[in-house]
Amino acid sequence: MNVLETSCLLAGRLLLGLYFILPGLQKIFSFDAMSQYMAQHEVPFVAPLLVFTIVIQLTAGLAIIVGFKGRVAAFILAGLTLVISVFMHNFWNLPEGGNVAHETQNFVKNMAIMAGLLILAARGTGRLSLDNKGQ
Repeated sequence: MNVLETSCLLAGRLLLGLYFILPGLQKIFSFDAMSQYMAQHEVPFVAPLLVFTIVIQLTAGLAIIVGFKGRVAAFILAGLTLVISVFMHNFWNLPEGGNVAHETQNFVKNMAIMAGLLILAARGTGRLSLDNKGQ
């Protein structure tokens, strides 16, 4: 693996990990507001699912950054991203006059992030990771 590949994988892991850690922390500090938002989107079992989401975002985000079980963490976050997108950015179900453009943009953005996670799950975390320590 050359320097460009190693550097890009490390930078990509940092950015992807932060993308999940920061919202995970935000959900902790705005738990009630996020619960209400999820309820508006008819998400079932709001409180346990919100706690579950926070735990996954924080632990898997950190796992991607340090490259520990990074493939598994990326695959789990890809699945979480898909579920969140279907429930929270369901532009196809918005009422007339709803913010379809905004939700469509968020959905497509999340699909791109999911694509990056799937690539990471397939490719691995690279040389500068705990998964490949000593290699």
